[in-house]
Amino acid sequence: MTNKEIIANISARLGINTLNPMQQVIAQSDRRRFILLSPTGSGKTVAFAIAILKALKPPCDKVQALVIAPSRELVQQIAGVIRPIATGYKTTALYGGHSMTDEVNTLSVTPDIVVATPGRLLDHIERRQIDIRQVSVLVLDEYDKSLELGFHDEMRKIVRRISSPSTVIFTSATAIDQMPDFVNMNGAKVYDFTEKTESPRSRLEIFKVPSPGKDKLDTLCTLLRSLPDGKVIVFVNHRESVERIFSRLESEGLPAGFYHGGLDQQKREMAIDMLNNGTTPILVSTDLGARGLDIDSVSAVVHYHMPLSPDSWTHRNGRTARVDASGQVFVIVSEADKIPDFIDFDKEYIPTGLSCNPIHSDVATLYINAGKKEKISRGDVAGYLMRAVGLKPEEVTRIVVKDHYALAGVSRQCTGKILALSPAPKIKNTRVKLSFVGV
Repeated sequence: MTNKEIIANISARLGINTLNPMQQVIAQSDRRRFILLSPTGSGKTVAFAIAILKALKPPCDKVQALVIAPSRELVQQIAGVIRPIATGYKTTALYGGHSMTDEVNTLSVTPDIVVATPGRLLDHIERRQIDIRQVSVLVLDEYDKSLELGFHDEMRKIVRRISSPSTVIFTSATAIDQMPDFVNMNGAKVYDFTEKTESPRSRLEIFKVPSPGKDKLDTLCTLLRSLPDGKVIVFVNHRESVERIFSRLESEGLPAGFYHGGLDQQKREMAIDMLNNGTTPILVSTDLGARGLDIDSVSAVVHYHMPLSPDSWTHRNGRTARVDASGQVFVIVSEADKIPDFIDFDKEYIPTGLSCNPIHSDVATLYINAGKKEKISRGDVAGYLMRAVGLKPEEVTRIVVKDHYALAGVSRQCTGKILALSPAPKIKNTRVKLSFVGV
C-alpha cells in the first residue's frame, strides 16, 4: 500500500485526520529495521501499522506480517487498529482465552497479517495450524513488557521459525538495555519519542487524599461522590481487593464494574465495553488494566493502594491525560501508608461527597447472544434497535460485536420497551436472545 492510501484509510476508518509527529516520521521513513521508543497513549500502534502496510506485498496466500504482543487485550487493540485500515488484507488475532475452534476455522483461509500473544501463537505453530516461515514483517510490540512477563523463550522459538524477515520493528515504553540474540538488529535506527512527546505529567493534576481510616473504603466512596461525571479507574494491588471494593461501591449505589486476571475473557471484555459505553463509568482494577486496553476519555485515576513500582505509577496514570487531554490523579493515603519516592503531589484534596454533576449512568447494556460468527454486524444491531424497537440514534451509545455475542449501550429508559417488544427477536434472520447487563 502507498502512503497516500494508508493515510486516507486512517482518516476514513479511524477518524485520525492528522498524523502526530511520531506517526509522520514513521510514514516518511524507509528503514527496514528500527526500534520505536514511545510512552503509553502516544499513538505508536498507528505508527507501526503504517510501517507494516508500506512493507506488504499483494496478498499471496502466505502470512506476510506478524505482530507479537504480551497480552490478549493488547492483541485485540492492535488488531482493531490494523484490520480497518488494511483493506484488501486479512488480519487475524490469536490469543489465550479465545475459542481455539474459531481460531482454527479462521486460519483455514491463510491470513496476511497475524497479531498474537506468544503462547497461543506457539500452540498453533506446534499443531501445524499456521506457517510463519515466509513472514517478511515482524513486530515485537511492548518488548519491555514481554520480558517482564517471561516471554523471552517463547519469542525465541517463534522467531527462529521465520526464514528471513526483511522488516523488523521493536516497540517499547522504555529503552531496551540488551537486544535479543534471536533477531538481527544490526544497524537498526532508534526513534526515541520518550522525550519528544509532551510529558503526560504536565497535563496531570496529582492530589493527595488523606484517609482517616486504614481501610480507605469510606474515603473512596466520598471521593467518587465528589468528582464530576466522567470515567474513573480505581487501581488496587490484589484481585481480592478488587471484588471487595466493587461490592462496597455497588452497595452504595455507585455505577461500578471490576476487572482483574481471574475473570474469564468474555467478562474482562464486557467490563471494558461497559466502561466505554457508560453503563459502569467507574472501574475497579488491578494493574492488569493499566496497559494495553482501548479505553476512551478517562477523566481521573484513583490509587486506592500505593503503586508497587515507578512503572506501575506511570502506566496507571497513563490511563488518563492521553494524547493531548488533561486528567486528574488521586492518591488515597492513610497513616499506615509509606509514600514511594516516585510520587509527587501538586496539592491536597479533601473530598466533601458533593458534586454539582456527580458520576452517574443513564445507560444499560443490552446483551445479544449472537455475533460475527453468526454474521451479525453493528449495522444489523442498530437497524433492529431503530427500526423494530423505534429507538432514536441518541438513545444508543455504542455497539460492540464480538465473535459470538454483541453488546449495545442503550438509554435505561428504553429497557422495558426493548424487552416488551420481544425477548427473542430475529436479527438478520437469526433468532437471538436479549438480556440486560447493568440494570
